[in-house]
Amino acid sequence: MADTIRAIIIDDEKKSIITLSKLLNVYCPHVKVIGTAQTVNKSVETINFLKPDLVFLDIFLPDGDGFDVLENVDYRSFEVIFITASDKFAIKAFGFSAIHYLLKPINFKELQHAVERFKQIKGGNLLNEKISILKESLNMNYKKIILPSSEGLIMKDIDDIIRCEADSNYTIFFLTNKEKLLVSKSLNNFEKILADINFCRIHNKHLVNLKYVTKYIKGKAGYVIMQDKSHAYVSENRRKEFLSSLKNYARSL
Repeated sequence: MADTIRAIIIDDEKKSIITLSKLLNVYCPHVKVIGTAQTVNKSVETINFLKPDLVFLDIFLPDGDGFDVLENVDYRSFEVIFITASDKFAIKAFGFSAIHYLLKPINFKELQHAVERFKQIKGGNLLNEKISILKESLNMNYKKIILPSSEGLIMKDIDDIIRCEADSNYTIFFLTNKEKLLVSKSLNNFEKILADINFCRIHNKHLVNLKYVTKYIKGKAGYVIMQDKSHAYVSENRRKEFLSSLKNYARSL
């Protein structure tokens, strides 16, 4: 089949490999498992030899971790779906890097969704960048983010984002260089990962970088003026939280 996805499963537990293989066979029959591995060394060897389209990669392995695998392979034209039993903090890091992940125990619907996302994002040309951003984010060093657009994956500095605006199931990013970027994820997704780093949701449509708020105009239909002269309304039910966040940000300077 022309649309067959050639995949490798890497997990230190044989039982987990068998379980995922069965789930793929039943719920994602177009994904063909062409190889498996349980250690870093064997994983590197298997990827280089079989040249897969997709790798299901457990974070923790007996002789290292998933990052060791990705840093040592010569063949790099593949996408990764991490398998993890980790907490919400780690999940947030995946959001910055645009790397797919599945939580153990694996749910078949989440598996189907992850494979569908893989099909929508073509090419693995940003693998090095994605891994770098993921590692930085895991260390709470939030500097860059990878955004999925109609042109593919685009890497941007978080400090260059002035604000984000909801557009149905998409989000428009307004950047300091006056560029507008339409991203194929909802605003709710970015609120979850940016809210802790000086971004604040001030309206159902608006998520702003507090660094670029230059003025708040009070009133029933209050709004903020951003550094690029754009306006964004502050909804009444979010006003208190916004003003509190703005004061906290000012104190941190």
